[in-house]
Amino acid sequence: MDHVARFLSAVQASPGLDLLAPTDRHARVLTDAVAEVPGLVGSLVHDAQTAVLMREGGIRRICTRDTGFHRFSFLEPVDPLIAEP
Repeated sequence: MDHVARFLSAVQASPGLDLLAPTDRHARVLTDAVAEVPGLVGSLVHDAQTAVLMREGGIRRICTRDTGFHRFSFLEPVDPLIAEP
């Protein structure tokens, strides 16, 4: 596990790293997202939290194989294992 801790420390020290965290707009953005995407249950709740943080941070594109992110019209999910044209 020591190699994991070293890796995480190196990532966190990266000058290009920005951590997404809720802003003072979080409750409003979350409410809007829930209204836009009905049926958020189960694992989609976690996806919604990630999507809302991305929306707050002005990030649209997410590289993921999790197809649940396609439910959020304000995101652009990209499957990293499928080549884009």
